[in-house]
Amino acid sequence: MRVEVLTALAGASLAVGQTTDWASAYTKANAALAKLSSAQKVQIVTGVGWNKGPCVGNTPAISTIGYPQLCLQDGPLGIRYGKSVTAFTPGIQVASTWDRALMNERGKFMGEEAKGTGVHVLLGPVSGPLGKIPTGGRNWEGFGVDPYLAGIAMAETISGMQGAGVQASAKHYIGNEQERERDTISSNIDDRTMHELYLWTFADAVQAGAASVMCSYNKLNSTWACENDRILNQLLKKELGFQGYVMTDWNAQHSTAASANAGLDMTMPGSDYNGGTVLWGSALSSAVSSGQVQQSRVDDMVRRILAAWYLTGQDTGFPSINLNANVQGTHKTNVRAVGRDGIVLLKNDGGILPFKKPAKLALIGSAAVVNPQGMNACSDQGCNTGALGMGWGSGTASYPYFVAPADAIRTRATSDGTTISTSTTDSTSGVASAASGADMAIVFITADSGEGYITVEGNAGDRNNLDPWHGGNALVQAAAQANENVIVVVHTVGPIILETILALPQVKAIVWAGLPSQESGNALVDVLYGSTAPSGKLPYTIAKTAADYGTATVAGSDSFSEGLFIDYKHFDRASIAPRYEFGFGLSYTNFTYAGIKVTGAPTSGPATGDVVPGGRADLFETIANVTCTITNSGAVTGSEVAQLYVGYPASASAPPKQLRGFEKLPLAAGASGTATFTLRRKDLSYWDSSLQNWVVPSGDFNITVGASSRDIRQVATLAVA
Repeated sequence: MRVEVLTALAGASLAVGQTTDWASAYTKANAALAKLSSAQKVQIVTGVGWNKGPCVGNTPAISTIGYPQLCLQDGPLGIRYGKSVTAFTPGIQVASTWDRALMNERGKFMGEEAKGTGVHVLLGPVSGPLGKIPTGGRNWEGFGVDPYLAGIAMAETISGMQGAGVQASAKHYIGNEQERERDTISSNIDDRTMHELYLWTFADAVQAGAASVMCSYNKLNSTWACENDRILNQLLKKELGFQGYVMTDWNAQHSTAASANAGLDMTMPGSDYNGGTVLWGSALSSAVSSGQVQQSRVDDMVRRILAAWYLTGQDTGFPSINLNANVQGTHKTNVRAVGRDGIVLLKNDGGILPFKKPAKLALIGSAAVVNPQGMNACSDQGCNTGALGMGWGSGTASYPYFVAPADAIRTRATSDGTTISTSTTDSTSGVASAASGADMAIVFITADSGEGYITVEGNAGDRNNLDPWHGGNALVQAAAQANENVIVVVHTVGPIILETILALPQVKAIVWAGLPSQESGNALVDVLYGSTAPSGKLPYTIAKTAADYGTATVAGSDSFSEGLFIDYKHFDRASIAPRYEFGFGLSYTNFTYAGIKVTGAPTSGPATGDVVPGGRADLFETIANVTCTITNSGAVTGSEVAQLYVGYPASASAPPKQLRGFEKLPLAAGASGTATFTLRRKDLSYWDSSLQNWVVPSGDFNITVGASSRDIRQVATLAVA
């Protein structure tokens, strides 16, 4: 299969920013492979063991071919354990910008920092979990619940990272949707759901040239993900034409021969956490000697790993490992931009925002200020004390500095002559005195989650519920009793239930500020004071009750009985009214939509192209185009995210509508622009399990363009013969 795919790749164009292609990388890898002994080959595929190298994952140097000690390091928002690195915004904040350029730039900057510290493989980006369970602990590391949006974000991030010369590792593959029992649970996913939801984002990652994929802790249909022939060999390597290598999540390997034969290529960290169990190394050599694993399989592992190294140009001029290097540069500009443009304005009664030099502001809640014990006082950010910039776990990084909301607001207040009063605990006792007499009271509330090896305030990774933490509802109620103009700023890993807060008429605005990382306060001030109009859109649905989502963590095994119908697709099918729908977000200006046009005459039937990275080549061909004119009909400059949703013919038994395009247009007041959406063959296809192929159904497609999944402004029909 490898040779067949490479033949198809011979004329493939390079991914954006890539310095070479897979075919050229494999030519170099084959030449290097011929110089290696059997023992050296096993060294390349086996980590040196837990805590036995400078990075979280390491393999030995092989001087014969000039191959270095490979450094693999977390993670998806920057360099874990780096001493002078940028703490980039988490994936969920990136998703809420809906901005491809910022996604790509963030990936590029992360790649530059990784290379600057000698890190060869940065363990990210994340699209597992996808986020079907709103309380899922690691949802914030990824790019939201929609596979189209998340797939674009994965591809842009990988393109940026690898264009900077660092290998990306798309993770966690696959079905890793909760922290509860993550290392024993079986995710039992049907074939169509696998393809249309969970595999979709990894297909985009593979098409973007991902060097590696990390298999997850859980089982898939009762077989461990890291020794699952179906997902590794059949889906990833054969169907998606993946040319890179599969590595384990740390200590996710359970066998020697079975994992090798199922398609695993690298074991990390090479031992269990006690250092006593090593399933490859000499054990793999013995399995080859006894005929349990063919030498050709080991050669394939090594070839893939070397090809990824050559693909990213790491064979020349790569820096030595130094996690203490100062590599921040000017990368904080991206952190601030993503933090700012990922802010979603949910409510703004009477145009209370933006501020216009108020005489007095009250700041309420512990989340207004930096953690009193220090911004990095909690290992892997394993607490929710003070302002919240990221969740917790291995996907975190240390803050080089942290601008808390109160810091930035005080700076602005000084220049405006505004008086500031504060009550920066979560006790309601001091709220009245702080809020009384203020023009506005800003209340900061949070909700946090993370990886299951840390328990924070009784939450073992996954959140226990969708309520604000630290009595957030009571804090807002106390402010509302003392002030008629309450603004609620929410820093959160995902949805919370807002009904108690929305029942208060004094709450005039809700600013969904997400997880903005180190530039938190500056990003918030940019929006609160109107230097930038808010332009973020929700990458998930905010429900009226937790039960409305229809999903929750389970024990033992998860049947994924909801199938395709998660988040807005579930709300649409079940006719459930959300509080704030997927894709929703207000601005300080208004936008009108007009003149939708659909061009193209796609034909029905299955995909027939050769397999290239990402799947059959014709799946990525443009078969239709949609355009729509967007006008800024308000008084200030702003950006609008125009969203394209497609409804399939009834024969496809698909969700009522699915995101299939988005474009963010910056527009001056009174200006117009054209949103252009290209529909790939895949975007109009469904997965036919009987044919084992993507199929465009015949009939009428409902083409809609709007400001959210429920705010549809323009409608057209695309007929497919």
